[in-house]
Amino acid sequence: MDSLIAAASRALAAGDALGALKRVALRDDPPALALRGIAMAQLGEHPRARELLRRAARGFGAHEEMARARCVVAEAEVALAMRDLGGSPHPLAAAADALDVRADHANALQARLIAARRLLLLGRLDETAAALASFMPAPAQLTSSRAPLASARAPLTPPLVFLAPALAPLAFTQAPPAAALASRDANGLPPSFWAVAELTATELALRTLRIGPAQAALARAHEAAERARVPALQAEVEEARAAFERPAARRVAAGVEQTLRLGEVAALLGSDALVLDACRRGLSAGDAWLPLVRRPVLFALARALAQGWPGDVDREALIAHAFRMRRPDETHRARLRVEIGRLRKIIAALAGIEATARGFVLAPRAGRGVVVLVPPIDGDEASLVALLADGAAWSTSALALALGASQRTVQRALAELEAAGRVRSIGRARAQRWLAPPLAGFTTILLLPAALPLD
Repeated sequence: MDSLIAAASRALAAGDALGALKRVALRDDPPALALRGIAMAQLGEHPRARELLRRAARGFGAHEEMARARCVVAEAEVALAMRDLGGSPHPLAAAADALDVRADHANALQARLIAARRLLLLGRLDETAAALASFMPAPAQLTSSRAPLASARAPLTPPLVFLAPALAPLAFTQAPPAAALASRDANGLPPSFWAVAELTATELALRTLRIGPAQAALARAHEAAERARVPALQAEVEEARAAFERPAARRVAAGVEQTLRLGEVAALLGSDALVLDACRRGLSAGDAWLPLVRRPVLFALARALAQGWPGDVDREALIAHAFRMRRPDETHRARLRVEIGRLRKIIAALAGIEATARGFVLAPRAGRGVVVLVPPIDGDEASLVALLADGAAWSTSALALALGASQRTVQRALAELEAAGRVRSIGRARAQRWLAPPLAGFTTILLLPAALPLD
């Protein structure tokens, strides 16, 4: 390894991306291209970084499989930062296996962390928990029987903008400086790796409203970020910490509305009250959870009945709420009777539905009270705005993949939001990306329902 490559690697390890570029900016050999790509990624030039890393991977020969695998891992993290969620996860998994075979366990774990973060972006929480459990010290804490706040159809994405934390010092340096070695654990992993891993575990715990494990993971992330001394990571930790204190949802009971923080939401869902959860689209009573994600009409009826409790709800109002019909006829009234019968059967263990002279009334079991839990901002596009508000530039295809909706559906919603001035686009055609201003004042955790009402 020549001196310029070694010096550029040390500069990246110290967080000096510009210093690394000064040393390899005019070189086109594969190691220099890889280092330039990582440096450009850390500077936020993601498309250029991706191009450089791809050129580097193609430039390494057949006998340099380890270096090629490291480029694949770095490119995967750049794609994550670009919110490019398409493509197959198999190349990243193959790269991790290749690095393990060649005893580069640090970068193999980095690859698996990137894969876990991608799964979290896609809302595949069970798979995220399994991925984290493969290398986190306390895997038993990562799973929960409680229904998630976001399913595979609607995830919340943590920003996590610190790119290539392990690859920069580890991928192309044979002799890291003594100071860098001293800051690593017994596995050769820098504290920045564990900071990102614990932030991911924090996000996973928050999605299932396990406040205690989330706070413990965040404390570990804070400790690791302080040791890493990386401003981007420290900012991410502080942003995650602030989410605990921001309003997360609204409680509506007997016509009275109250703003709740995450801890208060968790306490409400753990109480004995019958909770109509409009964030996750279901009914909850203690440990019992009844999802209505895939039954939008039944959920609309249940929400209308819960909002009207303890009184009854007029039949015309129920038809308008569930079927969106202003002038109902006998066919709609007949359909209402059918749907009410279906809802009565599904929720029989938690509540009954009784007919009255003017409509229907909800009758909870065991003398429970009824509480309606709604997001801090409501509307069909709330989940879409929450995704866009993370500060990253999203493509339409990535948004569709993350939300579990068609691209055409997302395009229509984006057009409406753009006309209202709530989002903006940059670029054109396939290079078009979408952004929205940050949602200040409250956390976005509960803005991502289990099914986006855009469909």
